Amino acid sequence: MKWRRSAAVSDAALAADSVLRLSVLLRAGVAPLRAWTYLADAGDPIAERVRSVLAAGADPRAVFADAGDPWPDVGAAWRVATTVGAPLAGSLHDVAEALRDGQQAADEVRVALAEPAATARLMSWLPLVAVGLGVALGFDTLAVASNPVGMVCLALGAALIVASRQWSAALVRRAQPAPGVPGMDAELTAIALGGGVSIERARALVREARPEDAGGDVDRALALSRSAGVPAIDLLRSTAWLARHRSRTEGRLRAASLSSRLLLPLGVCTLPAFLLLGVAPMMLSIFSSGVLAI
Repeated sequence: MKWRRSAAVSDAALAADSVLRLSVLLRAGVAPLRAWTYLADAGDPIAERVRSVLAAGADPRAVFADAGDPWPDVGAAWRVATTVGAPLAGSLHDVAEALRDGQQAADEVRVALAEPAATARLMSWLPLVAVGLGVALGFDTLAVASNPVGMVCLALGAALIVASRQWSAALVRRAQPAPGVPGMDAELTAIALGGGVSIERARALVREARPEDAGGDVDRALALSRSAGVPAIDLLRSTAWLARHRSRTEGRLRAASLSSRLLLPLGVCTLPAFLLLGVAPMMLSIFSSGVLAI
């Protein structure tokens, strides 16, 4: 099976599939170098690079870091698991499931954002459609460019179109899900604790492997574990799941509010541009032709 990228398959989905296959091979007793070789033979480009580095006896962290999201998280899990001696197959399986869950949440948000974003792009062409409509109806709307008032209308209308598109694009960008997989810090800490190290050592390893570790939810889960006397690993895994669930819910809420927010550039920029580029040239064309002359 060759690994082919399509519009429907994201980098995160491909990475999750690769990591899951890797964990299955490792669980079956295949050595890490041999497991990466099998994936490389199947056409996975990242696996080929990792295999070459491992064959040379080097650390593959640089390969993971350069591969782009979400491979740095996979590299962090690999580093933490190998450092503490946690089961590599189980650790990678957990990371693969986290990647799949996080990607599913991000895809749901993008699908929800697709409709309002497409509507905004469609409405931004409305003023130019008005110009074409005026020409189709027989109005000499393009000739008004020689009129000072017409020139002002055309300049303002063009500026409003640009402003509307940029404003709408900014609103859509802010509604997009944040990069990365929510809850990965908790997943990595659970992997470290699964290797039998102390909580302090586990947190230090995760921060070293993943410098962007925020740690707020993780620290609260560990504090609850100490005060309640319950297993920290289970609490951390539930914390990671809740972080992804919260990200999915917040993304859907952003998508729902985007439709109403996109009405602002529509009312402030697109509709005035429609009047300036569509209606105003028609009126100027009528007046210049003397139709309304007394």
